[in-house]
Amino acid sequence: MRPRWSSLLAIAVLSFFLGGWLLGRGVTNTGLRGARRFDDVMARVTNAYVDSVPSGELYDRAANGLLESLDDPYTVLLQGADYEGLHEATSGNFSGIGIQIDVRDGWITVVAPLPDTPADRAGFSTGDRVVEVDGVSTKGWNGDAALRHLRGVAGTKVRVGVRHPGRTTMVTYELTRAEIHVHSVTPGVILEGGVGYVALNPVADSSAFELEREVTRLVAVGAKSLVLDLRNNPGGLLNEGVGIADLFLDRGQVVLSTHGRAPGTTQTWSDGAAQRWPDLPIVVLVNEGTASAAEIVAGALQDHDRAVLVGEPTFGKGLVQTVYDLGDSTALKITTSRWYTPSGRLIQKPHAIDSVLSDTARVPRDTATHRTDAGRRVRGGGGILPDLPVVDGTLGAGARALAEALGSHFGDFRDITTAYALEAREQKSITREDFVVTEEMRRTVRARLIARNVRVNDAVWTAGRPLIDSWLASDLARYVFGRESELRRRRANDPQLQAAVTLLRQAATPQALLRLLPADSTLPR
Repeated sequence: MRPRWSSLLAIAVLSFFLGGWLLGRGVTNTGLRGARRFDDVMARVTNAYVDSVPSGELYDRAANGLLESLDDPYTVLLQGADYEGLHEATSGNFSGIGIQIDVRDGWITVVAPLPDTPADRAGFSTGDRVVEVDGVSTKGWNGDAALRHLRGVAGTKVRVGVRHPGRTTMVTYELTRAEIHVHSVTPGVILEGGVGYVALNPVADSSAFELEREVTRLVAVGAKSLVLDLRNNPGGLLNEGVGIADLFLDRGQVVLSTHGRAPGTTQTWSDGAAQRWPDLPIVVLVNEGTASAAEIVAGALQDHDRAVLVGEPTFGKGLVQTVYDLGDSTALKITTSRWYTPSGRLIQKPHAIDSVLSDTARVPRDTATHRTDAGRRVRGGGGILPDLPVVDGTLGAGARALAEALGSHFGDFRDITTAYALEAREQKSITREDFVVTEEMRRTVRARLIARNVRVNDAVWTAGRPLIDSWLASDLARYVFGRESELRRRRANDPQLQAAVTLLRQAATPQALLRLLPADSTLPR
């Protein structure tokens, strides 16, 4: 009964909203009937339904049912934690003590303290275990539980019990929560050949400013070219996507256009300032996790031939959402338009929303071939195709087989590699950044797995050596030498980054970079 009742309410509330809109603008008979039907349904359910349901809850269910009936995963009613999560994702702001955490061996473990935060000033460091919060043991907590207890109103206090690696006693810190901003641009590094590298994730309200500052710093310390890593960037704010593209394009160049039904949703966004680094060759890394506002950046730079895209086809989210604050920690996030790249490409992949709306014959299908400024052919209608396709099949079938064999015990494997790295830091047994993963290290990891009753047959373990070595090398580099060292180690197992660096080391100018591409390299699907 419940699904049918929810559907009835969804249909009724749709009629109610349409009817309410029409009453002020010349009512149709259909609108009147819908409004009356909704009133009748609400009255009957309120008075006669077998279980008592508060009227406020009925309206919430009806509103959610209406939105679900649109079959658009991006049009949703945000309440409570979802509402707060949207604010944090787009602003990067929250109140807490300032640590990045992960769950290791059943304990909340510090990945890194955020700079200039209460945890950083207290001396928290990578590998610390948070074992108590306000006198409550954290054993068995997941990440969400830890965030609920560690975060809170700025100015309030929290007692955090920490066990530092190599010590058996717990140290208790009383910290005052503070407003914290999480940067979407990580500190960049310079790789061999003067290739600067910087990653951006997500596209938040200060991303353009942060990226400008970081690229300026990299150029000042010797970067001759740039890799901008947008892989697994889910997007974010359209305005910030435009601002990021603005850094690399010339004044007046179109960044994107949007087309919708409501007033103000059809417009063109253009670059407002001269680009900062016109002679800097740029490669943008993309994959299937590159979406939304991150695709705006990638599409604009590709269409204007300002950057070469390397990696895999992007996600294909060419829809724009508008957020309406409804009060009481509630917001409506609703799809209001589609966006197009400067060459006119629709990036949106076909989705159920299009099949629903296609009844109106208003949904475009982008099957055309478009041209970049330099005349290169590009296509839309299904994400952005990279100029140089490189599949991230780094570890091969043996690694996949080992991961499948570990199954639900993969977390045990990660606990062990992390613990091994922390022990190496305490014992100072790894002294060179160019260390080699040895057979003895692998045997130690396997012995610790067996001690946890996790067994893998010899053939699978041997074939999975690339996976073992990759995680061991990354963890040792991170916990012993730091993030930059980890990045350099990961590059050895990152064919997309390798391809980007190879291209950039051969190109002194943006024009020279384009000439390295094979003809029509964006076309194969």
